[in-house]
Amino acid sequence: MNPNNQFATNVYYDRTFDCDAAKILPGEYYYTAKNMLIVTVLGSCVSACIRDRVTGLGGMNHFMLPDGGDAAAGSPVSASMRYGSFAMEVLINDLLKAGARREHLEAKVFGGAAVLRGFTAMNVGERNAAFVMQFLKTERIPVLAEDLNDIHPRKVYFFPRTGKVMVKKLMQTRNDTLAKRELDYARRLKVEPVGGAIDLF
Repeated sequence: MNPNNQFATNVYYDRTFDCDAAKILPGEYYYTAKNMLIVTVLGSCVSACIRDRVTGLGGMNHFMLPDGGDAAAGSPVSASMRYGSFAMEVLINDLLKAGARREHLEAKVFGGAAVLRGFTAMNVGERNAAFVMQFLKTERIPVLAEDLNDIHPRKVYFFPRTGKVMVKKLMQTRNDTLAKRELDYARRLKVEPVGGAIDLF
């Protein structure tokens, strides 16, 4: 398994929503058929909440395209696009293996805020947002809702069983923990290779 795509292990009981919950960090994903909550906090990263609308089986990922001169490389399949595709395919494949049907998949996407300074080329949040929308369009997975770009981080609560998503904008822009977490993740992406082959069903 690519170290950049880890199955989240932080599962806890959420008193506010009175259910089990999984918290995902940058580079993690989680899926479940149970009636539970998946939560994450996004800055420049994006999350795709994908579910089978018939069975309620669903999951969420949390990823960022590595910063780099992809446009300068001139390659239509750049390293960061391959990485982004891998992050999406890991979640989709696990959902399909768990019993989801491709024709029943639907998505809601969030994140891509301009919160990290010092990235080269196009703003990394915008690149992440554009990538996830294009990927889902190519895979013919309908996007039912989106909250992308802007300048504020977001806390996203996803209930796969019902498809409900709640988004809280974090107006307190001095969120040092979030910025540090995403910068550490971005540094890891620069040195770790893109993961192995993934075959979509």
